[in-house]
Amino acid sequence: MVRRLFGNDAVRFGFAVLGLLLCIALLAPWLQTVDPARMDPNVINAAPGTTGTFAASSEATVPHTFWFGADSYGRDIYSRVLYGTRVSLVVGIFTAGVALLLGSLLGMLAGYVRAMDAVLMRVMDGLMAIPAILLALALVAALGPSVGTVVLAIAVPEVPRVTRLVRSIVLTLREEPFVEAARALATTTPRIMLRHILPNALAPLVVQGTFICAAAVLTEAVLSFLGLGLPADIPTWGNVMAEGRVQFTQHPGSVFFPSLFLIPAVLAINMLGDGLRDVLDPKFAKRSAG
Repeated sequence: MVRRLFGNDAVRFGFAVLGLLLCIALLAPWLQTVDPARMDPNVINAAPGTTGTFAASSEATVPHTFWFGADSYGRDIYSRVLYGTRVSLVVGIFTAGVALLLGSLLGMLAGYVRAMDAVLMRVMDGLMAIPAILLALALVAALGPSVGTVVLAIAVPEVPRVTRLVRSIVLTLREEPFVEAARALATTTPRIMLRHILPNALAPLVVQGTFICAAAVLTEAVLSFLGLGLPADIPTWGNVMAEGRVQFTQHPGSVFFPSLFLIPAVLAINMLGDGLRDVLDPKFAKRSAG
């Protein structure tokens, strides 16, 4: 499995890019050149490579190079983009985790407990009828901007998709001989779900989780860009782009440099999901090859 996993080009590319982004996120305090919230009115909208000075103490100043330039408040874009990597990865990973957890629970209940199937699936159909971005905007506006709120707002629209996926798997598995044998041995329903059904659904759930993670990273950037995501004092890729969109034609760096991180991140996660699907589902790989 490991040889097949890392023998896939998409998986290798996804792991390499995500590993690099993870290192950037973890080492941001050491890679930064200055506090991302610190302002310097002397370098407002400075071009990339501009050198300025910050007061290190009351008596001394130190030179500082703005590698990606400065925004309209005189903050270092380079340092803000580095810390934005942390926020994007946290939002993506936790959103995928919440959506998979809730969707798996509801999907197993709907697929295994016949009495709950109709009610749960009609609720899921109602949620799927609402555009995901509108539902996320409504939740953020109602609960207030914070990391937890953004994670919840992006995860809720993904829950129905995970629920339907798990339900379809459970409907197939509950008629299998090993499940019937477990019922014949008076095994409790929760034990059957956790011991016999859930392990057989892990492969598609892992693949679905990567796609949810990629969508969450992109949606968080969209919400922040619209001013309805995280607070402006928290550096995110979307916030940096939102602050620079007004002066994009004169100073494109505020939008261009965060995009250089956002695009590879979303692409790498999606390619990782494609590669995992090929490795974990040999039938799909054979169909694609044919």
